[in-house]
Amino acid sequence: MFEKSLLGISGLIFLAYGLACFINPELPAALAGLSINSGDGFAEMGAMYGGLQFGVGVFCLVCAVIPVYTRAGLLLLLLAIGCLAAARLVSAWDADWMVGAYTWGALAFEVLVSVLAALALKR
Repeated sequence: MFEKSLLGISGLIFLAYGLACFINPELPAALAGLSINSGDGFAEMGAMYGGLQFGVGVFCLVCAVIPVYTRAGLLLLLLAIGCLAAARLVSAWDADWMVGAYTWGALAFEVLVSVLAALALKR
């Protein structure tokens, strides 16, 4: 039950944020303090923040519903989101500027999700 709940909640979060970023690629840019300077940049923000996160959300929801895929979904959360957290932490540490609430909030979410996924896989 814990595994399916983790996948379901994570899936809904990724799905909602991905959909919002797909509809408005300027949303994640504004939240993260980035600027979009070209059509390629706009497409990249829509693809990576919109399409990829939406796809991860759909996959997590499928894995929550179909028992044979549950471990695969947990492994995705552990590896992909855990690596995202590690890269964000190292990059924040190496940044020449102070990072803000967006970075700390994203990092907290990513660490929490990846730790919970590791615990769920261990069960």
